[in-house]
Amino acid sequence: MKLHVLCWGKLGAFSLAGVICNSVEKKIYVNLNNTVPCVRLLNATHQIGCQSSLSGNVGVVHVLESEENLEWVLSSGPHPPYVVILDSPLFTRSVMMKLKNGSRRVAGIAVVAPNANPPEGFSPHTTCPNENTGVYSEDYDPIFAHCNITVWNPLGNGLSYEEFDFPIFSLKDDNETQVIRQCYLDHNRAANGTAPQYPLCAIELFSHMSAVTDTATCMRRNDINFSISPEIVCDPLGDYNVWASTRPLNNTAKGHKMWESVVIAAARLDSRSFFFDIAPGAESGVSGFITLLAAAHALRNATQQAPPNRTILYTLFQGVGYETFDYIGSSRMVYDMQNNQFAVDLNNVHSFLEIGQVGLRSDSKLWLHSDQLSRKNTSVNDEVCFSALNSISVGEVGFSQPLPPSSFQRFLRAKPIPGVVIEDHQSAFTNRFYASMYDNAEYLNVSYPSNLTLEEQLEWVTDTAQVLLLLTNIHKSTTADAKVNMLWWFLNQQRPVFLHTIMNFFCNLSANRSTNFYVGVNQHSSEPTLLVQYLLANLTGSTVNVTQDNCQNQREDEDDKESKHMYYYMWVQGAAPPNSTEREGFCTRSTVRLSKALSPAFELRDYTSKEYSTWTESRWKPFKGRIFLVASHDLEMLTLGIGIGVLLTSLLLTYIISSKADMLFSSGREPTNATY
Repeated sequence: MKLHVLCWGKLGAFSLAGVICNSVEKKIYVNLNNTVPCVRLLNATHQIGCQSSLSGNVGVVHVLESEENLEWVLSSGPHPPYVVILDSPLFTRSVMMKLKNGSRRVAGIAVVAPNANPPEGFSPHTTCPNENTGVYSEDYDPIFAHCNITVWNPLGNGLSYEEFDFPIFSLKDDNETQVIRQCYLDHNRAANGTAPQYPLCAIELFSHMSAVTDTATCMRRNDINFSISPEIVCDPLGDYNVWASTRPLNNTAKGHKMWESVVIAAARLDSRSFFFDIAPGAESGVSGFITLLAAAHALRNATQQAPPNRTILYTLFQGVGYETFDYIGSSRMVYDMQNNQFAVDLNNVHSFLEIGQVGLRSDSKLWLHSDQLSRKNTSVNDEVCFSALNSISVGEVGFSQPLPPSSFQRFLRAKPIPGVVIEDHQSAFTNRFYASMYDNAEYLNVSYPSNLTLEEQLEWVTDTAQVLLLLTNIHKSTTADAKVNMLWWFLNQQRPVFLHTIMNFFCNLSANRSTNFYVGVNQHSSEPTLLVQYLLANLTGSTVNVTQDNCQNQREDEDDKESKHMYYYMWVQGAAPPNSTEREGFCTRSTVRLSKALSPAFELRDYTSKEYSTWTESRWKPFKGRIFLVASHDLEMLTLGIGIGVLLTSLLLTYIISSKADMLFSSGREPTNATY
C-alpha cells in the first residue's frame, strides 16, 4: 500500500495554476494534464507498445542525468520501483532497452518533449519499413526483398515495435516538467552519496490497455461477449481514403468501364510516432500530399477547359505511412478494384504517379523511382518516361535500385502497372526523423518573420513551399499560386481564417496544436481526412447556385436525379462580410469522395492474414498522470496497523454497547394510566 502523504507546505509551492482548492485530494495530488502515452497495438502474431497495471503504476521519481546514472535505477537505488524522467537526448534504444530489461525496478518512464529537434536524428521505426507486405518477396524479386539492396531508414531503431510492460508518457508542458524536476530536487536527489529521506516525490501513471496477445485473440474476445452492452477490447486500425477525378465518375456504377483510362496520382495521408497523439509527419507525409493538392488545384482549369484523354484520379491513402501499418489504404483500394467495389477497376488503371517525401532535397534534386522488374515488360517500360520538372533537377534511379516503400507497391502486387514514385532521396531516406515526433514544421523550416499576422503568414511562401510550388507547375499553362502554401495550415498550431470559411463543424478541434496524422481506428473520419476532403473539394470543385437544402440533399434541382451519383455537394459556411457576424455560405460541387481504408483482413475475418494488414489498437480508459509525496514503507505499515487497530477497537466497542443497550439506554417506564 502507498500512503499519499499530505505535505502541502513543501509541494504546494510548486503547484500549477488551479491546483489550490479546498479539496483534500487536490491538496495531495498535482495532476499532469499535458501528457501523451504510448499505447498498445496488435497484429497477427504479437503485440507492441506500452501499458500500466489495472490500477496504474506508482514509482519514485528519478531524473536520469546520463546513461551511466542508470545504475541507480536498475540496482543501487534503495527505493524502487522508479518512474524515470528522460530528457530527449537519453530517449535512445540503448537506454530504453536497459530499462525494459530491468522492468522489475521500473514503474514507468516520462520523456520530456524537447523545444528543438535532436541534431543527430531519431527514428523509432524499423530500418526496413513494411518489408513483408510490399511487392518484393521471395516469389516476385528476392534480390530486392528485405532491404537486401537498400536500407531505406538507416536511423531506425525499432522502438515503436517493442513491447514494454510499463507505461511510457511524453511530457509536453514546460510548467509541469518544472514541477516534477523541482519536486525531485527537493525530495529525491541523493546528496553526497547518501539516500534521500522520506517523504519522497512519486508519480502515478495510468494507461491500462484492454487487449492482449494478438489481433486474432482480441477480435475473438470482441465476438464472444454476449452482454447487453458488450465490452470491446480492440478496434482495427483504419480510416478513409480521399479521392477525386478530373472527369466525373458514377460512384454507384462499380467495376470495369471499357471507355475509361485512369492515371492515379497518389500520396499518403498518415504518419505515426512512438506516442500515438504526436504524429506531425511533416516530411514523411505532409510534403507529399500538399504537393498533390497544389497540383490538383493548378490543373483544375486546364482539365475542365480541355479534358485530357485519360482521367486523373487524385488519391490520398490513409493507413499508409509509407504505409506505416502495412499499406492499409492502398491494399483496400486494390481489393475493392479487384472485386468490383470501386468506381473503376485495375483494368482501367493506365499508370501510377506517387509523390512521396519531397520536402528535403539534396542539392535541389528529386529522384524518380520505378520498379525495374515490371519494366522488363516492353509495354510497361515504354510508358515510363522521365523528364525534368521545370527548374527542379530530376534524376532517374538505376536498375539496381528497388522501389522505396510506397503505395504503388500494393498495386504492383496485383498487376504490372507503369508508374513512378517521386522522392527527395536516391537511396536511403533523406528524412532523419522518419515516423517520429520530430518530423515537424521546424524540420521542414516552415518558419515566418515574427512581425507577420496570421493571414500574412498564410500568403508568405517559405523556401520549402516555394520548391513544392515549383514542383506542381507541371503544365505550361498552369501555375500553383501562393495561396496553396498549405504547409502552414497543417503544421502550424493556429489555423488561418481561410480554413474557418470552408469548415462547417470542426474547425475549432485543431486550435492551439498541429495536426496529428496518426491513422487511428475505423470508427469515423479523422481530422486530417476531413481537412483534406474539404480542401480538395474547394481546390478542384466549382460553386453552384443552389439552396442549402438541395446542396445537403446532393442534388442541383428536382429534374437532375443523377448528379448526386456523379458529384459530391458540400455546403461551405463561407466568410462573414465586414461589419457582419452572419457568414455567406455557398455550395461546392466536386468529384471528391471517401472510400474505406480498412484492411480487407477484417472484411474477410482473416485475422492471421499474411496478405493484408492485421493491425488493431487496444481500447483503454482515460489516461492519467499525477505527482504526490509518498511516505516510507515503515510509516505505511504503521499507519495500516493503527487503522486496523482502530477498526477492531471500534467493532469491539460497538458490539459491547449493542449487547448492553437495554441496560445502558433504559429509563423508568411511565405508568400506563399516565396522562398529559
